Amino acid sequence: MMKTNLKKIGVILTAATMLVSCEAVQNANNTQKGAVIGTAAGAVIGGIIGNNVKKKNSALGAVIGGVVGGVAGGVIGKQMDKQAQKIESEIPGAEVTRVGEGIDVVFDENSGVYFATNKYDLNAKSKTNLNKLAGIFKEYPDTNIIVEGHTDSTGNDSYNMTLSKNRADAVTNYLVAQGISASRLTTYAHGETLPKYDNATAEGRAKNRRVELGIVANEKMKRDAQQQVKQ
Repeated sequence: MMKTNLKKIGVILTAATMLVSCEAVQNANNTQKGAVIGTAAGAVIGGIIGNNVKKKNSALGAVIGGVVGGVAGGVIGKQMDKQAQKIESEIPGAEVTRVGEGIDVVFDENSGVYFATNKYDLNAKSKTNLNKLAGIFKEYPDTNIIVEGHTDSTGNDSYNMTLSKNRADAVTNYLVAQGISASRLTTYAHGETLPKYDNATAEGRAKNRRVELGIVANEKMKRDAQQQVKQ
């Protein structure tokens, strides 16, 4: 079963219930969430939530903020369901979260794509998982990918920012080398500024040394979804 980050989903549902009934949101499955949010001015909700979340996490912010909404949003959501299930099936170590009309994927040192301490070169396991990921991205070409690099709090700020950039670039460059168009990829470096776990513990630091991906619909997918609705 796909892992769910309750805090992330809670943010979306809390905002959505301000404009739609609780019952409507609670009864919505992943495919329908885009339609439910869109019916209640999803672009407004997505923009507000996206702008707030971007301050903490640009990948998740982009996923939430890129709302088409309405029935077209439901069409996009259905396609994202399939892609998320494919990622989870082929890369079981990844933390895959379906959010609205996009996907948030987290790889840390305990799963998926990871790096040795103070290193940014990709190891054999990371390359194996990125090969699988590249294959999925080729299967679903109408998506854009945000790649974020993060570190723990060990070391100074400047060093960690550079390290996170090198790690994000390593992932982006590898995906491009596997045939993913560079135009689909946007890279961010956050250093130690966006921890998700407690840096006071070894386990928390390991989880903070991560690469995070946001997968969103590109303009073609949005146009195709809107055209499908009109037919």
